Amino acid sequence: MSGVAENQEAARALLRRRGLRTGTEAAFWQHLDTVYFMRHDADEIAWHTRNLYYRPDADAPIVKARLSPIGAGLQVMVYVPDQPDLFARLCGFFARHGYSIVDAKIHTTRNGYALDSFVILDSQEHLPYRDMIALIEHDLAQQLQVLPPLEPPARGRVPRQVKHFPLPPAVDIRADEKGNRFVMSITAADRPGLLYTIARILGRHGVAFHTAKVATLGERVEDTFLISGKELEKSANLVHIEEELLEALQT
Repeated sequence: MSGVAENQEAARALLRRRGLRTGTEAAFWQHLDTVYFMRHDADEIAWHTRNLYYRPDADAPIVKARLSPIGAGLQVMVYVPDQPDLFARLCGFFARHGYSIVDAKIHTTRNGYALDSFVILDSQEHLPYRDMIALIEHDLAQQLQVLPPLEPPARGRVPRQVKHFPLPPAVDIRADEKGNRFVMSITAADRPGLLYTIARILGRHGVAFHTAKVATLGERVEDTFLISGKELEKSANLVHIEEELLEALQT
């Protein structure tokens, strides 16, 4: 718990520097659990809080983007009442705009909102990052209100190194320690729209995402997800989902 207390105290200090009065964060923080404060650093917590403390029960989606405070790219936060296929919809939006996701943190608040954070990179440098901030904030929020049908995954250009030195994908899904959720580990060669492909397949099987740890190491991705769904509880269905994911990751 010491890590939680330290993150909270450091976040409070950042909020005070921004002019927020002591206790302003309390109404919003009551909806966040220990896992949230352990997985996010003080800067992220303060950023989320500054944008959400006065609207924890917002009806409309809230999307905010900024230059990543650590390294290149953009950091994007999404706050919206939880909904089916949300992770797939977010991954699809970024893929269509040419962004690769190098970090993702999925969280569900106690009041039923998804609070998801991403770090995204544009390897093709289509537009300066600063020019993309307003576009992402407007267009993604609009899409989360309209909820259009999910589009088929786009066929992006596969990196040359992946073509010449293909990495066989590996998928492993097993029950967690408590037995009521499942841990899915995926290792594969990185490519455009990879996370969107994974999220769409699991969405078709009624699988929900609870947390995601995304790691991109050069041309290799090592992703771990906490998921749940009725189909995962039957061995035959679970094997079928693993095979479907493997097939999609190989093509």
